[in-house]
Amino acid sequence: MADVKKIGLIVGREWSFPPAFLDEVNGRKAGVVAEYVKLGGTRMNEPCEYAVLIDRISHEIPYYRTYLKNAMLQGAYCINNPFWWSADDKFFGASLITRMGIKSPRTMALPMKAYPEGVVSESLRNLVYPLDWDAIVGYVGLPAILKDAWGGGWKNVYKVNTVDELIRAYNETGTLCMILQEFIDFDQFVRCICVGQTNILPTKYDPKHRRYNVEHDHLSPALGERIVHEATLINQVMGYDMNSIEFAIKDGVPYAIDFMNPAPDMDVNSITPHYFEWAVKAMADFAIEMAFNPRPQRAEQRWAAFADADTLK
Repeated sequence: MADVKKIGLIVGREWSFPPAFLDEVNGRKAGVVAEYVKLGGTRMNEPCEYAVLIDRISHEIPYYRTYLKNAMLQGAYCINNPFWWSADDKFFGASLITRMGIKSPRTMALPMKAYPEGVVSESLRNLVYPLDWDAIVGYVGLPAILKDAWGGGWKNVYKVNTVDELIRAYNETGTLCMILQEFIDFDQFVRCICVGQTNILPTKYDPKHRRYNVEHDHLSPALGERIVHEATLINQVMGYDMNSIEFAIKDGVPYAIDFMNPAPDMDVNSITPHYFEWAVKAMADFAIEMAFNPRPQRAEQRWAAFADADTLK
């Protein structure tokens, strides 16, 4: 058993993907075992027993993110890279991908409505107050989408049609840093399930009813190729091996409207049994490959050159 690689799974309350993934990996008998990670405190430079760690919950449990960073230092391959995940936000992402030539709605970052205890008015002297809502709407347009710059899924998302609606919604956001995004009145909507940066499954998605529709010919060949290409580029520049990317398509042009979902929905009741089977197998394929042939993930970090004690001699 000494040569058997271990894959560790860190999850929250989801019930369908975790056991299916463990069964898929362990049932292959490929020299790899997969199991739930159990943690009760992590020592500095504690060795990591896992070749691969799959993280689906550290955005809610900060201790897990701290553990994953140490595990990566010890040589584990982390899905997703905890350093990339800690650094991303939707506003920078929108700016970045538009610089890459990928269409994204006009987006504006907004100051927070409220601040934690201890932040006083003198702490905010760089901020303009009150906000010029007419100028903000003049740039983004109406209707618009107000959403958390750091959050995922459909939490804290508002569609606003007027300045008054925007101000009312903004007043409910508390200490969240929000972005305001141009609303694309789409003709088609696609959610891509992404594994390993380059394995892209574009699915037909109904955002109004939050429902996946199994329809294999919902995109023309040219549009499908473009979406897969752009989703691949986004994953590569963001460093995500596990992600979902949403495109709103208007007049044949895809706009990447949500592309930072490092713990994407993989519940069988959400993504349908058909896509669930694909996701489980794709994740198993990728995790096993990374157990034996990991990408040079640590090399992306500046500290990698100093992680080996011999470097310091």
